[in-house]
Amino acid sequence: MGVWKEQLHLGSLSPFLLTCTVYFFLWIPEDPPSRMGALVKCLPVLCLVGLLRASPGSGSGGGYSLRLQVALLFSALRDVFLIWPENFLYGILACAMAQLLYVWAFGLRPLRPGLLLPIILASLPFSGLLLLHLSSSLVLPLSAYVLALSTVLWRGLCPFQLLSIFLASLPFTFLLLLHLPPDLVLPVSAYALTLSTMLWRGLARGGSARWGALLFATSDSLLSWHTFIQPLAHGRLLIMTTYYAAQLLITRSAFQSPKLKTD
Repeated sequence: MGVWKEQLHLGSLSPFLLTCTVYFFLWIPEDPPSRMGALVKCLPVLCLVGLLRASPGSGSGGGYSLRLQVALLFSALRDVFLIWPENFLYGILACAMAQLLYVWAFGLRPLRPGLLLPIILASLPFSGLLLLHLSSSLVLPLSAYVLALSTVLWRGLCPFQLLSIFLASLPFTFLLLLHLPPDLVLPVSAYALTLSTMLWRGLARGGSARWGALLFATSDSLLSWHTFIQPLAHGRLLIMTTYYAAQLLITRSAFQSPKLKTD
């Protein structure tokens, strides 16, 4: 993959930093939904699109940049939809499209298949016991999420870490599914799958993409907890801070050489 010649500097980030400051100064989440609020919320992400657009790539680096730009546009669309609670499902769909585009940008090499078997063996006993005690409506979505989580572990971690992280993630997943309205269980589970796949590929790519993917997953986990389980103190501040930082780090990966792990 080609390496971009330009380096990020404070001047090029000024529009993004300024619009983030405006968002937090106005504190849009506290206001009633409005078109102005939607614009202010998505402006930082649109500034990152402009940054990539103004920084020409070379070779296949240009394709990577273009995929990030389209992913950021879908993220901005997600930000607009989530201003109005009744458009929550459309927000999930827009963000799922963004995650798939990030996956496409990050690529699928290397696969590291040697880590897949230990993950499956580590997860089967506990998952089987849990599924036996679930209501029938939760079996399919939780199974999909467990599959996605196992995929993330396969992509980003060493075998000896698998069991502890898998066990640590299950309580959050189970609590979230218990608190979801029935009509949201399937779409939220499908989104969790796309988010987990994006995290897998970000971890595999390395560099700032790794940290951006981790912060994106953190932001969406905070959002899920805050929305469906229990409001967090300063929840919106934590959600949006990690979200904007994630988008910035993923954008920064366009200016770096990929640090793909070897099989």
